[in-house]
This record gives sequence, C-alpha cells and structure tokens, in this order.
Amino acid sequence: MAYEVKARSVEWNPTAARLRELTEKMPNSRLTEFGNVVVKARVDSRSAKSTYIVEDSTNTTKQTITRAEYDRVATAQDAHLAGQDVVVVDGYIGSDPAFRTKARLVIEAANANIAGMQKQLYYPAGEDYDPATWDPDTTVVYTPNLPMGGYPNDRLIAVDLNANITRVFNSDYFGESKKGGLRMWNNIVYERGGLSLHAGCKVIPVGGDNKTVLIVGLSGTGKTTTTFTTQLGSKPVQDDFLALMPEGRVYTTENGCFAKTFGLDPKFEPTIYNATVKPDAYLENVSVDADGKVDFFDTSYTKNGRTTWPFKYVDPWPADQVEPAEFLLILNRNENIVPGVARLDRAQAAAYFMLGETTGTSAGGKDEEGRFLRVPGTNPFFPRDMADMGNRMLELLDSRELKVFVLNTGRVGGGEGDDRAKKVTIPHSSAIVQAIVEDTIEWEDDPDFGYEIASSLPGIDDLEILQPRRLYERQGRMKEYDAMVERLKAERREYLSSFAGLDEAIVKSIG
Repeated sequence: MAYEVKARSVEWNPTAARLRELTEKMPNSRLTEFGNVVVKARVDSRSAKSTYIVEDSTNTTKQTITRAEYDRVATAQDAHLAGQDVVVVDGYIGSDPAFRTKARLVIEAANANIAGMQKQLYYPAGEDYDPATWDPDTTVVYTPNLPMGGYPNDRLIAVDLNANITRVFNSDYFGESKKGGLRMWNNIVYERGGLSLHAGCKVIPVGGDNKTVLIVGLSGTGKTTTTFTTQLGSKPVQDDFLALMPEGRVYTTENGCFAKTFGLDPKFEPTIYNATVKPDAYLENVSVDADGKVDFFDTSYTKNGRTTWPFKYVDPWPADQVEPAEFLLILNRNENIVPGVARLDRAQAAAYFMLGETTGTSAGGKDEEGRFLRVPGTNPFFPRDMADMGNRMLELLDSRELKVFVLNTGRVGGGEGDDRAKKVTIPHSSAIVQAIVEDTIEWEDDPDFGYEIASSLPGIDDLEILQPRRLYERQGRMKEYDAMVERLKAERREYLSSFAGLDEAIVKSIG
C-alpha cells in the first residue's frame, strides 16, 4: 500500500519547467553563466553516520534502530509535512519493463532543486501515469528542514526495508534522495537473485563485437570518468548503479547522471563537461561568483560539487541493447604499491570486490576524505549483511565467466606532493581499458600478491606505473615496499575474515 501523502498542498509529478521555477525562487539558488541553476546546500555530502536501518527489516546488526523508534520519527515527520507545501516526483528506477521498479520522492517544495534533480534521474512514469493508482516499490520521504535530535548533527536517514520507505531528516544534500531509492532497490535486486553494483557500464566496439564493461568503484575513484572516457568509439550505458544478474545480464537504474564537478576540465573530460554546462543541468555546491561565473576548481566550500543532467546529453548506448557483461573493472584510488592494472582469478575477483579499497574523497564527507578505506563491494549503500555481497558475487561469477581486473586510478610510490611518486593519469587509465578489451596486454605473475601484472601495455611506456616494485627498487625503498606487502596481506586477511559466513575461498585467495 502506497505511503499516504498528507500536506498543506501537494503538486503531483510537476514538470521539469515547474520544478526549475520553484528552484529559482529558493534563497540559496543562483543562475550561472551557463543559464543553469546552482544551489548552495547546508550539507555538502552524504551522512553515513546518520543512516540507520530498521532492525526487523534487515539481517545486518550494524547501525540499526528499533521498529518503535522508527515509528516515533515517522510520526514526527508526518506531522511536520502536514503543515508544508510538498512536491511528489514519480518515476521508474530502471528502463526494462520486465525489471524496473516504481519509485516516489515526497519532499518539501522549499527544496525543489532536489525534486528537479531526481526527476532527471528517474525514468519517466509514462503517458498513462495516474498518481492515484501509482503504487511505488520504493518511497523516499524527505524533510530537509526538520531536525531530528539525538542523532549525529540532528540528522537522520531512517530506512525501513519491509515497507521500502526511507525517511530523510535535516539534510538538503541531493545524494540522500538518489541513494535513498537505490539503497532499497539494492535489496530488491538481491531478493531477485542478483547483485546491485555501485558501478558504471559502457559498451566498447571491438572487432565487430560489442563488449560490455562494468566499472565498480567507491565515489571519487574515477568511476564516472572511466565510464565516459572514450575508447574505440565506446558509449556509456550507466554511470553509478546497475544490477548484475545470473549469466551476466545487466540492468540499468537511472535516466540521468549525478557527477562530481571538482576539477572538471573540458580537455580531459569533455563529455561530462559539455553536459554539465547545458542550461537545464542542475549544479549543487559548485562555486559561483556574484556574476554567475563558475569555478570548478574552487574548494573553499567543498570539493564535493555535483551536477545532474539527462543521460541523453552524452549519446548513450541503448539501455535495452546491452550484451551480457564480459569485463569487470574494480577501481582503487591508491597511493602506494597497487599497480596500474592487475588481472584476477575467480576467488581473487570476489576478494578484491569485497576489499573495496581506496583513498576516500570529499564524496564521503570530511570523515572519509584522504583516509584509506575498505568498503565491501565499494557499495556503502548495501543494506544487508556484507557477507551476502561477496557470496553472491561468487555465485554470479560461476554463472558467467567475467574477466576481472583491479585498476589503480590514483598514484604509485606516494601521495600528492611526494615528488618520488607517479600519478596514474586519465590517459593512462584509458589506455589500460582499451588494452584490456583488445587483449593486447602481456602478463606476468606478481611475486607478492599472486595476481597477474602487466609486463607490456600499448600506450604506457613507463613500467613503474604497471609494476610499482620497479619504482621502489630504483629509489632504494625496498624495505618500505616489503613492509607494505606484509602489512597489506595481513590486513586484508583480517578484514575478509571479519565477515562471518563469507565463503572461505574468498579469504584464502589473499596470499
């Protein structure tokens, strides 16, 4: 039964033009030089520490609340909404009629930019849409202006997977709307026998065949950049979330893109840049001066500036014409001894998927930025026991042989500012992706970690990018290198062993 919307006034599925009109009336909005609108939100990233799942709706034991507590906050939210003007946005998560789910966002009209951004990401409800009969599979009820005391920063994201309703309190960051629906969709996909991936997807034509490539990565690892960078006339399919089903079948989620804008440069990311500067793109927390001049490099407020725009702006591959996945790339924005690319066997693939290693960025807030992270499946929005992800991945790899690789999108030999280190650039990553799908990499066994590393790769002449051991040897840093190898192995084994019920083969694959 659909959540009953009770408010002072309700606008049902307003047009994009109407939502833009409401957004321009917001006191914290401004028109930019591109003719689009930017909103400076109070909150500049997702609020992981304020996110709780109702304990009787999940098998996880971490960060849960009781059913009674959920009912209490739900009552408070409904009472608040009763005195507010509200907009409701309805649409689909997913494009395939046989797989898609109905979605709904209920939000205070005072924060119409969130509704406008979400409308760009939902697939449209269709010509026969009737709000009276629309029975959503997932609902996000969003009150950016209602604090919830007793929770971090008086902020709460309460998730009920039984009713598939997420309630957001006291955050005006758009990501809570987007991730709110997708978190619940994660659980729906799992119950259907698949696995939701925090991943992009692209199709690369190779020798008359269309190769489907999945790109898994935590926010800020270069997932969107890798998805949109062109190799051999490739086209993007999806940039953030998708479903991987048995036999490699892939289903999309969103009809638009939610991309980071920090450092956005038309020279290196022309596709994303050209979509971002279109008049009906939305910008959030992007630096704009009094004259509307946009600065994608200004970090005085946050590095986590964001944009949404319709996927049609990037000439995507048709979502209903995607062949089963053949390649899975796991992105790791590292700064030490992870090679530019490593090839994994089946068990290693599930292990590195579960390790989800990266250096955190502003996308995860100040608590994550710059820290070394391990996030299972690179999916902080998976609302179940994390061992479920690794075991399901192993099952899916048995149903379809995927070629799986780890790609370092950061640096080797040290962090930013360390003149001994080398950056893995966007052109490096693009050359790696092309070489993977064309099968032009020569491989050799890595003596330290048991995976395979590249001994030759077209487009990359610097072997130290491909084999960090060489860099450390040349610089006389082998003691540091060896210590790091032993530390990483021990930490990885300990981390994977912490997931009760995780298939033993996954743990043992780490040397």
